[in-house]
Amino acid sequence: MIDRRRVMELWHRLDVTVRDLPLGILLLVASTVPALHGNGTEVGGLPTRPADLLAGVAAVLQCLPLAVRRRWPLVCLILVSGGFVLDQLRGYHLVAGTALPIALLSAGSYLERYRRSTMIASSVAFAALAVALHHLGPGKGVAEFLSFYLVLALIWGVGAGLRSARIAEAERRIHVAEAARAAERTRIARELHDVVTHHVTAMVVQSEAARYLTASPDRLDQTLVAISDTGRRAITDLRHLLDLLDPDHGTGGEDRTPPVGRVLTLVEQTRLAGQPVELTEEGTPPTSTGSADLVAYRVVQEALTNALKYDHGGRTSVLVRHSERDITVEVGTDGSGSRAGSPGGSGRGLENLRERVNVLGGDFSAGQQSGGGFLVRARIPAGSPA
Repeated sequence: MIDRRRVMELWHRLDVTVRDLPLGILLLVASTVPALHGNGTEVGGLPTRPADLLAGVAAVLQCLPLAVRRRWPLVCLILVSGGFVLDQLRGYHLVAGTALPIALLSAGSYLERYRRSTMIASSVAFAALAVALHHLGPGKGVAEFLSFYLVLALIWGVGAGLRSARIAEAERRIHVAEAARAAERTRIARELHDVVTHHVTAMVVQSEAARYLTASPDRLDQTLVAISDTGRRAITDLRHLLDLLDPDHGTGGEDRTPPVGRVLTLVEQTRLAGQPVELTEEGTPPTSTGSADLVAYRVVQEALTNALKYDHGGRTSVLVRHSERDITVEVGTDGSGSRAGSPGGSGRGLENLRERVNVLGGDFSAGQQSGGGFLVRARIPAGSPA
């Protein structure tokens, strides 16, 4: 059995000239059928003349140029118009005359340059043809020529409408593609912010602390080891991000999405940076959490980064509560610490978190607490698609 979809795919892969040629051949063959002679387009009322050599020329000029009606619409219109004029002045009235509306429609739809000049030139050419037919024929009234001209003008207008619709669709696709690229750039920037800021902040805080530990070699060595571990984690997370952006970049054998289970790693890393953090986990994670795991991880990551920056040394609590319907994350400090010697933030991290949580249909809040410090809270529905 013939696969119709496969045939259509093969057909659309052919050059547009090859795809347009069969229509011209069909009209040319129809023009050679004796029973159809004189049954084509007739303007001016000239008596039908028997076919001769010039009739063949007129048929070829009108039919075969249809093969280039989309690639070279102006060339097609000129040749077809020339064949149509010869057909009408000689009185052959071939079926090939049907090619003129097709060529005109194609010109209105695909012609990019000289559109106004083409319209004017075509109108002048038709007026000259009408005058010639009026003198050669039985003297048909102006109404017949005018009505035929209006039909041709309508066909051109239909082609112009198709062209406008095609341009509008192309512009819409461009806008969609630009919006998709912008969204992708935003996503990449957000991921880089989440991955880099936390680790770099921890490394800056740890290196600042190391300056005051020169008299204690053991503690200095521990701090330097912590900085090295943080750097390695940063590299690992950046590799995860590269694998996410380019699946061919990595081996694909490891989980690229940091689960909430890795919150403990974040907590330990923050503790090494000198931040006392208490972690509490409640409930059992459901089998499928969708994107909730990743978003919850990012909430903890960003909140701990802010704790290191703005409440360094202050008591920090992390609560992760699992339920069948959502994951709740709360990260707070008591305000007893100090501002670390790390670069300040722009607030972009919290805004990114708010956007992520809102996209999944959750709730997000972040602000100062009455007793000092701050509290970040997020409720992320479990099972939400990525």
